[in-house]
Amino acid sequence: MAKKANPERPGAELWVPADAGLEDLRAAAHECRGCELWQDATQVVFSEGRASSRMMLVGEQPGDREDLAGEPFVGPAGRVLTEALAAASIDQDDVYLTNAVKHFRFEPRGKRRIHEKPGVAHIVACHPWLDAEIRAVHPDVIVGLGATAVRTVLGRPVKIGETRGQVLEAPERYVAPVVITVHPSSILRVRDRRERERAVQAFIEDLQVAAALAS
Repeated sequence: MAKKANPERPGAELWVPADAGLEDLRAAAHECRGCELWQDATQVVFSEGRASSRMMLVGEQPGDREDLAGEPFVGPAGRVLTEALAAASIDQDDVYLTNAVKHFRFEPRGKRRIHEKPGVAHIVACHPWLDAEIRAVHPDVIVGLGATAVRTVLGRPVKIGETRGQVLEAPERYVAPVVITVHPSSILRVRDRRERERAVQAFIEDLQVAAALAS
């Protein structure tokens, strides 16, 4: 059974260097002990992309493949995202990829590690990293991929089905507008071929809304 976050443990703010650039943030993240997830994860999975990126995509947390590689969105969901970005005519070199939570939370089952959704305490503990990333990158638009990412960015839960593809105002400290869409992993769970094609197309259209704000 996965461990729970300790509410008495301070969050990541003790490890986030003040007013740091992106490379300094990436280096400092390896030392973060803001919650207990670092104990079982292989390594921190911070981000991929340049400080000059105009679009920031925020996911939930790294998965098994990402935890082993140390890079975000390199597993099956990452392939869906890469193909959708290409279909939306978005240059991935101009996209900054990160997650709301930087360590993999899982439940061991034999030799497998089963993804377990991060808790609110993990999201809160890791939030200073996302704040610092947004200050360092200063994107034109932030895309929230799935409910956890959206809750992290907006500071409140929202219904993805009712708000996806819309342009929303982010908290004042972020400046950039927010576009909400599904996490690409949800598309992988669609078994019917035609339904999956529709899901992919809807995902591409949401990304195109964001791209228009970054052009």
